[in-house]
Amino acid sequence: MTASPEAEDWLATLVAERPATRELHREPGSFMLLAHAEQGGLYRPPHDHGRAWVVYAVQSGELEIGTYARVAGPDGDRLVRRETTVLKTGNAQAYLPGDIHDTRCLTPQALVFRFTERDLKHEDQVDHQITRFVERDGEWFAPIA
Repeated sequence: MTASPEAEDWLATLVAERPATRELHREPGSFMLLAHAEQGGLYRPPHDHGRAWVVYAVQSGELEIGTYARVAGPDGDRLVRRETTVLKTGNAQAYLPGDIHDTRCLTPQALVFRFTERDLKHEDQVDHQITRFVERDGEWFAPIA
């Protein structure tokens, strides 16, 4: 997919329209494929994808993805950054259920494909399985239940 020439109609449309999010394919009861046009500096704070795995693939541009470990502490569970990976054009990276990560677009624009095991909107808004972490005094913490 990331090797597809931009002259292909479906990809040329994505490049021209640059949608924030577009669903490209849904297999009922199974996986989804989405495209995201990212703007430079766009930051998505630490989160997980609940019970779903996800694969990020970069069509164009660069996306930085940081991963985190959750550490129990007296002020609640805080996050400690484990590693940072830069995905460049043609690169892909998988994250398993519960993997905590953040993303940042490093280039003026990027086109990113996200292949997920399930509908993440449903996972978030209906099943309440996605965790988004909160920043306090420059550190990331698990939300207080």
